[in-house]
Amino acid sequence: MRNDALSMLLVIIVTRALHGADSFPVTIRVDAAKTKGELKPIWRFFGADEPNYAYMKNGKKLIGELGELAPKRVYFRTHNLLTSGDGTPSLKWGSTGAYGEDAEGKAIYNWTILDRIFDSYLERGVRPYVQIGFMPKDLSIKPEPYQHHWMPSARYEEIYTGWAYPPKDYRKWAELVFRWTQHCLEKYGRAEVETWYWEVWNEANIGYWRGTAEEFRKLHDYAIDAVRRALPTAKVGGADTAGSGGKFTREFLEHCLRGTNSATGKIGTPLDFIS
Repeated sequence: MRNDALSMLLVIIVTRALHGADSFPVTIRVDAAKTKGELKPIWRFFGADEPNYAYMKNGKKLIGELGELAPKRVYFRTHNLLTSGDGTPSLKWGSTGAYGEDAEGKAIYNWTILDRIFDSYLERGVRPYVQIGFMPKDLSIKPEPYQHHWMPSARYEEIYTGWAYPPKDYRKWAELVFRWTQHCLEKYGRAEVETWYWEVWNEANIGYWRGTAEEFRKLHDYAIDAVRRALPTAKVGGADTAGSGGKFTREFLEHCLRGTNSATGKIGTPLDFIS
């Protein structure tokens, strides 16, 4: 009963936030001549599109400056952690080559670049806010075209290529996430990885996801189940929408609370935080 009550309260709070409360005028006065005391930093989450800069000269410098704000309490979230490629960065792009398949369709895992990214964070007092995405080329239902070559003069929609599509095999997708989580546990230790946050994709309510909302919930179910199978105490959440997400977010939360989990067949999907 207690869990049901908490779940209902969560839905009420989020729904009210999404729809907005009654508006009313607010007046804010600032006297810059007065000192009120120490400014306590409340910020600790940062991010970027391009993951590979994290282990380059200026990227290391920036990550280090963020880590100095609050060592081991600052988190960094980046796109493209599972995107196929050799790690060469460019605007709105990045890659790790974490997943591939041989001629028979057998999975090939490579954590080398992912390790370089997370090592750079952790060595500088920053922890991963793990964004599980995007879709590896060999798993995408529409692998071509895959890498975009976006420039500021181009239309933003040109970035949505093969990495933005659903997987051709959700079980292979889940196994990739499971193996990745296992690898992180082996490399960094359970105590460290338990402090991380894990979520699936970025802004799936807009062009970053070329599947349906239902397909995203399925993608999310399989990924979160994979993380929790490897680490039952992992902090998992979502859905990291653009803006409030409106209907997309409401349906996502309803699914997590009372929907049938695509991966387990049980009711509900773990949700430790809403992002």
